Amino acid sequence: MDKLSPLTPVSPRISFKSSLQHLDLEWTVQNLPHHQELKMIFLIEISRIRTSNIIWVGNYSTTVKWNQVIHWSWKSELPLECATHFVRIKSMVDNGMPPELSSWSEWSSWEEVHAQNPLEPNALFVFPKRKLVEEGANVTICSIFGSNLKDIFCYLEGELIHGEQLDSHILTFELSNVPFVRVSGMNFYCVEKPTNITDGIVLFVSKVLEEPKDFSCETRDFKTLSCTWSPGVDTGLGWSMQPSQSYTLVESVSRERKHCEHKNVCNWKITQELQEIYNFTLIAENHLRKRSVNIFFNLTHRVHPLAPYNVSLESIEATQATLRWKVLYHGNRYSLLCQVELEGEGKVIQSNVSVKVSGEEIFSELVPDTEYQACIRCAGAGHFWKWSEWNCQKFSTSEAAPSEALAVWSTVREENGSCIVNLFWKPLSKLHAKGKILHYNIITENLDKPHRVKLYSASGLANDMKLTLDQCAYQINVTASNSAGQSPASVIAISGDSGKEVEEERIQRTEDGFFVSWKPLSADNIIGYVVGWCVRLQDPLCDLQWKNIGPNTTSTVISSDAFRPGIRYDFRVYGISTGRVASLIEKRTGYYRELTPSMNPRVTVKNLTSHSFVLSWTDYSTNDQSGFIQGYHVSLKSKNRQCQPGFEKAVCSDDSVCCKYNIKNPEQKTFTVENLQPESHYEFLVTSYTRVGEGPNGTFTAVTTPDELSYTLVQIILPMIFSVLLIISVCYWKSQWVKEKCYPEIPDPNKSSILSLIKSKENPHLTIMNVKDCIPDALEVINKPESTKAQVMGTEKPFLAESELTAYLYPLQKEHSGPGPWICFENFTYNQSASDAGLCGHIPVPSKDLPWQQGLLTQPDNLLNVLEGNCEQPLREIPAGEASLNYVSQLASPLYGDKDSFSNNPTTTMPEPCSDYKMQMAVPACLASPLPSKESSLSSVVLLDQGEHYH
Repeated sequence: MDKLSPLTPVSPRISFKSSLQHLDLEWTVQNLPHHQELKMIFLIEISRIRTSNIIWVGNYSTTVKWNQVIHWSWKSELPLECATHFVRIKSMVDNGMPPELSSWSEWSSWEEVHAQNPLEPNALFVFPKRKLVEEGANVTICSIFGSNLKDIFCYLEGELIHGEQLDSHILTFELSNVPFVRVSGMNFYCVEKPTNITDGIVLFVSKVLEEPKDFSCETRDFKTLSCTWSPGVDTGLGWSMQPSQSYTLVESVSRERKHCEHKNVCNWKITQELQEIYNFTLIAENHLRKRSVNIFFNLTHRVHPLAPYNVSLESIEATQATLRWKVLYHGNRYSLLCQVELEGEGKVIQSNVSVKVSGEEIFSELVPDTEYQACIRCAGAGHFWKWSEWNCQKFSTSEAAPSEALAVWSTVREENGSCIVNLFWKPLSKLHAKGKILHYNIITENLDKPHRVKLYSASGLANDMKLTLDQCAYQINVTASNSAGQSPASVIAISGDSGKEVEEERIQRTEDGFFVSWKPLSADNIIGYVVGWCVRLQDPLCDLQWKNIGPNTTSTVISSDAFRPGIRYDFRVYGISTGRVASLIEKRTGYYRELTPSMNPRVTVKNLTSHSFVLSWTDYSTNDQSGFIQGYHVSLKSKNRQCQPGFEKAVCSDDSVCCKYNIKNPEQKTFTVENLQPESHYEFLVTSYTRVGEGPNGTFTAVTTPDELSYTLVQIILPMIFSVLLIISVCYWKSQWVKEKCYPEIPDPNKSSILSLIKSKENPHLTIMNVKDCIPDALEVINKPESTKAQVMGTEKPFLAESELTAYLYPLQKEHSGPGPWICFENFTYNQSASDAGLCGHIPVPSKDLPWQQGLLTQPDNLLNVLEGNCEQPLREIPAGEASLNYVSQLASPLYGDKDSFSNNPTTTMPEPCSDYKMQMAVPACLASPLPSKESSLSSVVLLDQGEHYH
């Protein structure tokens, strides 16, 4: 028909899905012709809260049949429970004309939708409930409350947020780009103050589902295809709101589908018909999204072989071995390419072998006594996809005899007529040792007497040996031995000719190392040169190194990682003749890098005068420093800050002003500081310096010059004092010697131990004399220096000169039947203290006269006769200076027998105290002198019992 009447939608019905926030519309079109389809356009309007508040307008085009129910759905951003929605529809036939020229039908009536029941006055609700969105989405949340609620405060994860007032009872909140917080969701709640009526929701935010990455399928045995992929992030949430994404594998050729049990791998069984072409689609999905990837491949192009098996090494020798292995058989139409890799000695050798069932590879040119690792893997020969895993086996080749001679060198010195040879050799590299060196053989052959050969052996860990040879003309052969044999011999000759003296020269290190050069030798028999070096070549612990140089070379650069700054190295250049005899050509010494001195000299002050003093540092070694000592700086400070001649003003290490003197000769170890002032205070410091700088900062030492007079006096007086002391010492020594020889010391009887030696014959116990038991029986001869009268019966004691008293004591009775009498005497010459105290010593007298005593002493009767006949002076008076013989009543006690016997004898008189001396008679001076005899020089004689004689 040419013109169609407007077709108005009728009977629109509205339903909603709160969880999805969808409005679902259903309607029909009236006046639609039977059995005819029309393409129609429907204009839909949606209002919120009131019909005039239109929030959405849109067209929906579809083909409509007679009596057909049309379905349409609309998703609301605002939860449907938050407000009332209204929907109306009108339509027109789509005849290709612009909508403004077409004829629209009438609007249908407004249809109202209520998703929430009427609110009570104190009700508070937050929507949507259990909302699920993806991370980064925009979400609208509303809060509706009753008429009695006024102050509403809403919080998202504890933070207060502000919303928009939609009407008097509705608040809306627009959340943009919501983040993922936790799998259990985000918390949103609202509170009414002050009633604290609360309601809230959990907003579930899921990670965005990612497309599977690295999707690939392969087979290892032509029975199963293994498809793998990278799933990306897990979108699963808690409380069963959304499980983790699921994966489904769909094959388009066979139209089969399989749900995958794992997140990253899925196995597909290959049919027996051996389908070669596969088209897989991998689908990943969750509640919010679905994603898929696709691959298309030929099965034979996706073969990942299993690792080779039964791998073994056979026929292992010193230089070759054979590798054998097997692979999984895939039929005649499919073969594998295997890669063989041999690793050893830091190198890797590869080779390829095409196999179907088994393979073999022969390794040659191997290094003896070396550990190798042989590895093998395989891949498809026709189309490469992936290598299999490696299968590796380790093996070691057997040893072989060393293939190269040792590098040998020596140092020689003469000692006590013998040659001390320090022999050094460098261990062979593993390539040339061809095994573990067990020992080194050293053979010495006397060049003058070839038949004199000695064999020495050194451990395989040694690299030197000390030899003592009777003379210095020897040939030395050195070989290294392992279990398979020994190396070619290294020959070195030792000559007795020490050669000429060579002066040592200094060298500087370059960027590449030490540059050593020498003058070539003109001799035709020179076959090369050797440069040896060490920290100190004279040190027995020197780690000697050397380098062989060809005969046409006259210089070389010595470099080593062992060189250290501040260390001095000695170099020696030798020429080697055809007889392997070395002759010294050059000496060099140098530092890898010079440093400032590590220590300064220890200085002592000598010859201090009023105008000068001498500084000395003779024990300072310049060879042990960290650089070549070029000289010394003498720094001097004084109060007047005036510099002596030769000194220059400078700033010292302590930032003070001082005077400096530069000693440019490093061998000079003394320095005289002159032109000083007497009685002045100076401070000095001596530092050494090298090419790169001065020694460490030190402390200044103070010195004070004496005055001129004191210095002169010291020079004169000190020798005089020394001489006087020496003379006094000699005189004192001589006086002691004279006294010892001419005036020996006379013993003191009071200090004698004679009493302790007397033992009783009857009583075994020693009896000590008691002063009460003294018996008077003694004579005393007194020389009086002064003119005085002796009181015979007085109580006064005579005054005695210590040097002139001599006493002779003898018994008063010739015969005595009883025990031997005791004589008690007192001698002030021997003991002045005893005389003052009135004490006396008691000495036993023998009962019979000794033979030598007969001529010296007389009996008492004879003595009286002599006194009467020859003495003219009265007994009462004695001239001054003359001697008198006094009979002193002494007190003694018998030592033998019991002292109580005195009481039994009525005739016995009781002894008086020893301190009471009584004069019995005075003897003239003429009788005071003893008779001449051999013993007349004795000052006193004591008579003892027979057999007991003491001086």
